[in-house]
Amino acid sequence: MTEFIMNHEVPIRLGIFFGLLALFAVWEIWAPRRALTESKTLRWVGNLGIVALNAVVLRFTFPIVAVGMAVVVNEHGWGLLNIVELPYWLAIVVAVVAMDFVIYLQHVMVHAVPLLWRLHRMHHTDLDFDVTTGARFHPLEIIISMGIKLAVVVVLGPPVVGVVIFEVLLNGTAMFNHSNIRFPLGLDRVLRWFVVTPDMHRVHHSIVPHETNSNFGFNLPWWDRLFGTYRDQPEAGHEDMTIGIKQFREPRYLRLDRLLLQPFLGKASDYPINAPK
Repeated sequence: MTEFIMNHEVPIRLGIFFGLLALFAVWEIWAPRRALTESKTLRWVGNLGIVALNAVVLRFTFPIVAVGMAVVVNEHGWGLLNIVELPYWLAIVVAVVAMDFVIYLQHVMVHAVPLLWRLHRMHHTDLDFDVTTGARFHPLEIIISMGIKLAVVVVLGPPVVGVVIFEVLLNGTAMFNHSNIRFPLGLDRVLRWFVVTPDMHRVHHSIVPHETNSNFGFNLPWWDRLFGTYRDQPEAGHEDMTIGIKQFREPRYLRLDRLLLQPFLGKASDYPINAPK
């Protein structure tokens, strides 16, 4: 199983990525949660352009990524899960949950440190909220995130299959919970106990700072409830809430070149968690 996944990791991940992108894009047309306010063409060119650029940046910045590092770690017996004897299936579960918790902590960190917020706020300056917003991250943030992920793999020593599952879940749920899709509110109330739903995560993209600094989870929803960062609904309601932050509200900032420049423009503003209010 591990050998098959290693030999087919790239087509598996790309197939799932493009399959889910197409699924949620069609769903957004068929049953949208909100009316879009900006040019979809302009936004998608910028957002998907960032995705392509990040893939190139990672390829030339890191000689090895998370799955490859997991192979090295397991070959050398490094990491906690190579020291503590657990059933293979349990080691995979522990790895996925632990890595998801680190992503939650990382997300809180980039909202708390003004310098890191400059990088991360590009994710929040999208003026609409749809499936492509889930992959809209500045290349410098992607580099930092990969460095953290590699360090976690070395310390944790997760099974290779666990890392692949985590990566697929992270990408898939990020597209799901950023999607502009409508489904029954009763189903949302049940699902958000097990996975971050679009209505749950949309609150995080509110222009209101205390709503921006809530609902940090990408995949598992439990961390927000455990650490007091959970917010059930936006104050203005999902249809009437304003997406984005107070900066970069002109449509020109949706262009790819402007997205790349945003960390170097303006002030860190009042959005970092520990900013003076």
